[in-house]
Amino acid sequence: MPGRGRLLLTSSALLPAALLCVAAANPAPRKPAPKPSAAVEAAFRRDVAPIVRKLCAPCHSGKTPAAGLDLAAYPSAAAVLRARDVWDRVAANVASAHMPPAGMPQPSVEQRRAFVAWVQSALSSVDCDVRDPGHVTLRRLNRAEYNNTVRDLLGVSIRPADSFPSDDVGYGFDNIGDVLSISPLLLEKHLAAAGQAARAAVVAPEDCVVSLRLEAEKLPQAPGASSPGEIGQVLYTQGEIGGDVDLPVGGPYRVRVRAYGQQAGPDPARMAVKVDGKPAGAFDVKATESGPAIYEARVRLAPGRHRLSASFLNDFYNPSAAPNSRDRNLAIDYLEAVGPEGGAPGAVPESQKRILRGEPRGADVAAAARRVLAPLAARAYRRPATREEVTGLARLVALARKQGDSFERGIQVAIQAMLVSPGFLFHVEADPRPTSATARPLDAWELASRLSYFLWSSMPDERLFRLAADGTLRKPAVLAAEARRMLGDPRARALSDNFAAQWLELRNLETAAPDPVRFPAFTDALRRAMREETERYFMGVVANDRSVLEFLDSRYTYLNEPLARHYGIAGVKGTRFRKVALSSGRRGGVITQASVLTVTSNPTRTSPVKRGKWILEEILGTPPPPQPANVGQLPDDRQGPLVGTLRQRMEQHRKDPACAGCHARMDPLGFGLENFDAVGAWRARDGGQPIDSSGVLPDGRRFRGPAELRQILMGRKDQFVKTLVEKLLTYGLGRGLESYDRCAVDDIVRTARRGGYRFSALVAGIVRSDPFTRKRGDGGTS
Repeated sequence: MPGRGRLLLTSSALLPAALLCVAAANPAPRKPAPKPSAAVEAAFRRDVAPIVRKLCAPCHSGKTPAAGLDLAAYPSAAAVLRARDVWDRVAANVASAHMPPAGMPQPSVEQRRAFVAWVQSALSSVDCDVRDPGHVTLRRLNRAEYNNTVRDLLGVSIRPADSFPSDDVGYGFDNIGDVLSISPLLLEKHLAAAGQAARAAVVAPEDCVVSLRLEAEKLPQAPGASSPGEIGQVLYTQGEIGGDVDLPVGGPYRVRVRAYGQQAGPDPARMAVKVDGKPAGAFDVKATESGPAIYEARVRLAPGRHRLSASFLNDFYNPSAAPNSRDRNLAIDYLEAVGPEGGAPGAVPESQKRILRGEPRGADVAAAARRVLAPLAARAYRRPATREEVTGLARLVALARKQGDSFERGIQVAIQAMLVSPGFLFHVEADPRPTSATARPLDAWELASRLSYFLWSSMPDERLFRLAADGTLRKPAVLAAEARRMLGDPRARALSDNFAAQWLELRNLETAAPDPVRFPAFTDALRRAMREETERYFMGVVANDRSVLEFLDSRYTYLNEPLARHYGIAGVKGTRFRKVALSSGRRGGVITQASVLTVTSNPTRTSPVKRGKWILEEILGTPPPPQPANVGQLPDDRQGPLVGTLRQRMEQHRKDPACAGCHARMDPLGFGLENFDAVGAWRARDGGQPIDSSGVLPDGRRFRGPAELRQILMGRKDQFVKTLVEKLLTYGLGRGLESYDRCAVDDIVRTARRGGYRFSALVAGIVRSDPFTRKRGDGGTS
């Protein structure tokens, strides 16, 4: 930590729908179910038992039932209701015609409909009678939430969480309480980040002249350097040594390097000084070992982290010269940043003005500190701070003053303590009886936090805090109105950055590596344009409150000239993105955008399997089971072109019975997108032969090409909306969904349908739902 302040602190995926995904044994009942009525039992014997006995039990019974699922173990309606998790997935597979598998005897349309209707009605009669809102594990702020909360709490633009380890992912998202662990390393990172944020928000007099030194001997050894010695490091070949410093305040700085040259040849050693990789100055290092010199460059720096480095530019070696003059090298002792020049900056940061609020600091330092810290702590903890909490923070300020530090330094220490407290680092929804099965409504403060972290990935704003304070936020109409307001706020961009980027797998675009020989048009600029198209498209639906069905199909997108050229669309000039009408029918919605098509391809070719699997998982909510062990992969063509089209090679691959069942679900959907190559450009031929982009789905529906595929998906709009609701609800709650969430999901879908499927209608249904507004302890269901 810089300065004199002695008190600164220093030290799974969603449950698949396919029956084949049931692991090994039927799960234990989730909660007791009431005894079904005689009518329900009679309907089971009429509409369900015959189908199970004739079409399911041949595979799903006996000592080794398929997928470990013994459906013969459920001879009655009562048995079904005791295993609702299993039968929820049974109904999903029968409804989608994925079960019974293709090639096996099938029920009639009427039988299938009656089977599914009975299961859904019977399960809902239990789970929807007494709603279980579920239990959310105490979870910490993830990296995005931490950065955004520090920004909105303190009014600073730094991103300290960028240095944290990556957050784990569960159920497709990185804000799930069950996987957001906290390690000793992360605790250390939190402590350092809290200090950095405190110094950025409040500048103490002690911070106004900073000297941050990097001892060369303590830096990672540069390639071609000697082992650290008395002088630090000696660069024997051209290379660079450097490290990072955190500046608490911006302004003009002197970047200084103490060095000398082991001189040889006609010129002195030459050194470049860089800041953040950019040249700040170059010097002839004429000093020798007997008298190292300091070389300095002046540069204006913003507060925050910067990298200082020194480079050796002119290595020289002449083996025939005298030993003392044959080898030119550069020795580095230390690098440092000193400043800002002129002492304290002329203006106090706006963040400091808001935090200190012009508080006069007389003899009663603790009282002044309480007046400053009470409102700040309430915002940091997202609830009213207790008297004990504020008093404890104020005591740190008084202790700093007692030890000779400034009032501002004491406030820095208090802020740092605040930012490492559980009340800040965790989404706290405390239960008086945490092991109880009793459900309770969230209080208004908890609800405000759930809402703001759902839509903004950040803390509530002043309006939400006011509505929480007077209790009106808990009114359903007020809650829905606030959600609509928040969707129009620029902070709703977090939905694109954190929800859409994970739902649509846009983050994988950063590591996508299409073969540069086969796809020379794929550049980093095009990669960025692909992602920006999808992000702008998503936010266009959100900000303009359009129908979420436009994610499936539409007649517009957002393009700049490079991406339009990639798509073969004329008339778009420049790098600026703009809304562009689509007229050819080739593209529409997110499914045909290059970002999605690229992340669902292989480096050298398209992958109908990946694309079909992506549609099943992200659009239809019916993921296929895991790939069986020891199943061979389709050969790639890195070693040379393979014979036939990709469809022909895959049809050969599917002759393996272990592959056929799943591929019958995935491949037709993927083949519908075969006109798009591995980076999303349109094509008509593959391997010199015309592309066949037709497909036949398990339920017998046929289509040809991406336009007809999109129409089939539009025909499943409620299934898509349900999938999107499930993903949004998972993201908004920070937990995976369970079968008892079915009733809430169905209610939200109905709300969305009545609202014309507008994005705000989905969000309004979610934020007013039982899972979002209530919770229970971890002792079981209510």
